[in-house]
Amino acid sequence: MDFVRPLTNTMTDQPTIRLATPEDVPLILQFICELADYEKALHEVEATEESLLATLSFPDTPPRRGAVYTALITPPPTAETPNPIPVGMALYFYNYSTWRSAPGIYLEDLYVQPSARGHGYGFKLLKYLAKQVLEVSGRRLEWSVLTWNEPSIRFYEQVGAKGMDEWMKMMVEGDALTKLAEGA
Repeated sequence: MDFVRPLTNTMTDQPTIRLATPEDVPLILQFICELADYEKALHEVEATEESLLATLSFPDTPPRRGAVYTALITPPPTAETPNPIPVGMALYFYNYSTWRSAPGIYLEDLYVQPSARGHGYGFKLLKYLAKQVLEVSGRRLEWSVLTWNEPSIRFYEQVGAKGMDEWMKMMVEGDALTKLAEGA
């Protein structure tokens, strides 16, 4: 089963979505830092190029448990920019719903640079992920959004996403994670 089929567009007036390669890691780290800065959490970023190379999955690497992929979106070429670089990303991994008995995708980060917003790139990345979910007979695409991020919440609602108010996100990290794992 091909879990990482890229979406290519042969039309030159449309953006292109492709899976990231190891050569894209510096750009992915840049996007991660830009997103963290927007979310007022740049000081929390621990990712490095080395750690991303060690943990991300790429089209030419063998599939592995917990594979994390990055779809990059690049604007169409123009006379001013004949070789454009990516302006956004969707970093995601496959998950599973026991209630639905079906796979899905968890979108860890969706980011489009501020200068490229308003061109539908975020929407196209979500469409790409929705297609990936359906190609594996999946049943849901899910993600988290900060409650103060009203522009993103409005955007997500416009594509049909619904807030899950009855669910609270939980996380164990740092010393609590170490303590929880003791004796396992």
